[in-house]
Amino acid sequence: MNHAHKLTQGALCLAIFAVLILITIFIPVLGLVTNLFLAVPFILFAAKNTRMDSFVFLVAAIILSMMVGTVLAIPFTLSYGIAGLVIGHFIQEKRSRAFSFIASTLVFLMTLIVEYAVLAVIFKMNIIEELIRAMRDSLDQSAAIFEMLGRNVDGAAMEQFEAMINMIESLTPSLFVMTSVAAVLLIELVSFPIVKRFGVIPQQRTLFKEITLPKSILWYYLVIMLASFILKPEEGDYWYLALVNLSFILQLCMVVQGLAFIFYICHKKGIPKAVPIIAAVFTIFPPILLPIVRILGIIDLGFELRKRLENKNG
Repeated sequence: MNHAHKLTQGALCLAIFAVLILITIFIPVLGLVTNLFLAVPFILFAAKNTRMDSFVFLVAAIILSMMVGTVLAIPFTLSYGIAGLVIGHFIQEKRSRAFSFIASTLVFLMTLIVEYAVLAVIFKMNIIEELIRAMRDSLDQSAAIFEMLGRNVDGAAMEQFEAMINMIESLTPSLFVMTSVAAVLLIELVSFPIVKRFGVIPQQRTLFKEITLPKSILWYYLVIMLASFILKPEEGDYWYLALVNLSFILQLCMVVQGLAFIFYICHKKGIPKAVPIIAAVFTIFPPILLPIVRILGIIDLGFELRKRLENKNG
């Protein structure tokens, strides 16, 4: 690619990014949608240029975001920009979609942690603490309203809400991981159809029904469950936070494995696609099927049910 064409492409991508970041920052409702498209210019540029060129492009995007937006634009630029560059370079190198997804998720997570630390240390703004404080204030206000109306406040329900709030505080690291995974999933979902129209073709994705996690994850899960049972750490301790977050992430892995098995078995039996989709919905919200799906994931991973069925049919 000659120098003039590279500059033209970079300028065009920056112009698109400038429009998107303006809408994201200054039009709240529409911004919830446009922020998902912020990675598109970075993917397009990185897929056709060198890493050094991409670094220069990122610096230019940061400066531009400060000029057209505010300081609030910088976290968006860093999070979506770096993740977009990683995705774009892996497309250029024809790496697998799974490898690209893992790498971009880790990059998004690290960026998120750094931004959280900067806000907490430099600007004295702890987003998690503010959120929890707001939830507790809302809970207290609700209880006060019930008392003003002459209704008794259910003590057991209040304790459950308080326990839920405390759990959210304990699960902060896991929430960061979940946010990163969800963000990259959404980035790929909205970005790939667009970049394909510009000749940037991602590798073929692995079908959800074909996902099988490493068997070692099951052993990690069992070790964490056993450690929680033996150690019984007190709430707030380092070991409590570590075990709760590891347990949450590993249980989530078992749920993914269980859902993948449901999609696989429905495909094999010719069951309509609506059935596994409905099962997935009722696994997440409301989590009616969550325990069953988690156990199914443990069994599938431990006994390699899909491989056994393939051998049996073969």
